[in-house]
Amino acid sequence: MPLKLRIVYHVVPDSGALARRAAEYLVEKTEQIAKSRGQARIAISGGSTPKEAFALLADPAQPWRKRMPWDKLELFWVDERSVPPDHPDSNYRMTREALLDHVPLKPDQIHRILGELDPAEAAARYEADLKKSFQVDAAGLPRFDLLQLGIGRDGHTASLFPHSPALTETAHLATANHVAQMNTWRITLTWPVINQAQDVFFLVGGADKAPILNQVLAGPVDRERLPSQFIVPVSGILTLLLDQAAAALLPATDAEGRGLLERSL
Repeated sequence: MPLKLRIVYHVVPDSGALARRAAEYLVEKTEQIAKSRGQARIAISGGSTPKEAFALLADPAQPWRKRMPWDKLELFWVDERSVPPDHPDSNYRMTREALLDHVPLKPDQIHRILGELDPAEAAARYEADLKKSFQVDAAGLPRFDLLQLGIGRDGHTASLFPHSPALTETAHLATANHVAQMNTWRITLTWPVINQAQDVFFLVGGADKAPILNQVLAGPVDRERLPSQFIVPVSGILTLLLDQAAAALLPATDAEGRGLLERSL
């Protein structure tokens, strides 16, 4: 982990502006990645704000659909619920309905977590897919070009929940995580894999996220209670896209809506 983490946050007025900013960020970064290395491998999370951004990406009336280099994109998921792909709680279903059904991505560009399987089997299969796709050996870590996260009101991110077994998992790329407080299973990338990504960004909206966001970014380090604090990219930079309600307790931004925090670790 770097000795100092630079947290760069961009604040927009409301949820609609946040979805537009997220769509622009995804397209802009994917364009840059595809131009520099010919392929962009991106991992996404679920949630209402990503859903709005994905719908904008898929909308032919918006500029982002035409700009996105769909043929250069490989799409992965950060985590998934232990449900079939047509279940209302499925992150894959949300993405399919908002985005995949409307854009020219081929099946071999889409790397779904098989949530309908036994959780341990689903995690093992996803790990095998990651190793094959990224061509890493048993000791290696895949490096996503871009990885999008959210944050829960309890401080979780991906499916890394407070005091859950996945927080201590460092030997695997993906793991089945039993979330006792919700009596459910999730499949998630492990935090070393998330931190290895070239560009990691949080997408967070709503006043209900302001207190936990302030604790995670500016409060004492307590990773077991606040698993989002495990996210310390090897690049030393963490980006956040926020609306004003979510950013209410953070230091004020400049005239362009940009703020900066630095944490020593």
